[in-house]
Amino acid sequence: MDVYELEPCLPPEGDPQLGNLAFELVERAVTLAAPINPIMQESLGELVRSMNCYYSNFIEGHETRPRDIDRALHGDFSTNPEQRALQSEARAHIELQKTIDIGEDPPGWPTDESYIRWLHERFCTRLPDELLWIENPDTGERSRVVPGALRDRTVRVGRHIPPPPGDLPAFLHRLEEAFDPKKLSRQQQLVSVGAAHHRLLWIHPFLDGNGRVARLMSHAMLLKLRVGSSLWSIARGLARRANQYRDLLSNADLPRRNALDGRGARSLEGLKEFCTFFLETCIDQVNFMNELLQPSELLRRIALYVDDEVSARHLPKGSFPLLREAFREGEISRGRAPELTGYEERRARQVVSELIDKGLLKSSGHRAPLRLAFPIETHERWLPKLYPADSPTT
Repeated sequence: MDVYELEPCLPPEGDPQLGNLAFELVERAVTLAAPINPIMQESLGELVRSMNCYYSNFIEGHETRPRDIDRALHGDFSTNPEQRALQSEARAHIELQKTIDIGEDPPGWPTDESYIRWLHERFCTRLPDELLWIENPDTGERSRVVPGALRDRTVRVGRHIPPPPGDLPAFLHRLEEAFDPKKLSRQQQLVSVGAAHHRLLWIHPFLDGNGRVARLMSHAMLLKLRVGSSLWSIARGLARRANQYRDLLSNADLPRRNALDGRGARSLEGLKEFCTFFLETCIDQVNFMNELLQPSELLRRIALYVDDEVSARHLPKGSFPLLREAFREGEISRGRAPELTGYEERRARQVVSELIDKGLLKSSGHRAPLRLAFPIETHERWLPKLYPADSPTT
């Protein structure tokens, strides 16, 4: 198959709708983290990575409850083999995204073949063996997915037949060339995230795991373009619009419709529609997290939660000032506990101990500073709508 079949890789520069969306995304994204202490951003990032994993699993049709993901992160795996495998998959995703978030991913751009294969290899090597086998629906033949290896046979994805195995290197080279950020304007760099997301899925380089790799690639691109962060997730937006996401992916697969539909083999209109949807979804998720993480509102929800828990005698009096200062300052010394709680030292230490036991505060050691934590029991009250209403966190 000729690499021309991948064209156009990008909508032409100067499209006013895409340009306006790219500008709006930058404008909204730069304000997201501003009011939040950098140390607190780390704690929130851990929470958002779990959320991102949940929604990415949802898109793949894998039902993993937030509670089960949380248990996996603490090494508590189900005795049910199927559920245990899904927990391992979730943990693999979160660990890989953390590697990207803290800047320990490889050099180069996320659309480079070496980076794409690294994503697949690092994710799949963490999976249990039972998740590394796929079955041909037509023949029943089972094949093992080799981490980081390009597929070695022809496949069908719905109505789409991706390039044959022997042509994959040429198509991946074209992907790398077309989305080189040094050749693109700022606007085109942002538009390219959605375009590359689709074109990678169209190439379908691996036997399995392509959707996961595409979403992690998009996350890494947004991060490197300094509009993405560990505080918001494109996967949540794609999962909430899953049917539209799949339909627009399919439309962007279509061949050129007529003489007005670009000059490449694929539909330019279909690609523009997908890129528009992708940028709109990014903006929607930045706006959602911006509203959710407004410091005054978040502290108000925490205060209401603590009041209820103190009234029910589940938390000691004096809890909220400790949680409030940990949120505002990122971390607080244990020596400030008497001042903040209003108790003498021994009782103040007991309050700190209870908050740590409840998972509301965390610390790396007995003398280390205290940081605010976000145990799963608090999510519905502190961070409402983070997960769907029909996905219990308990």
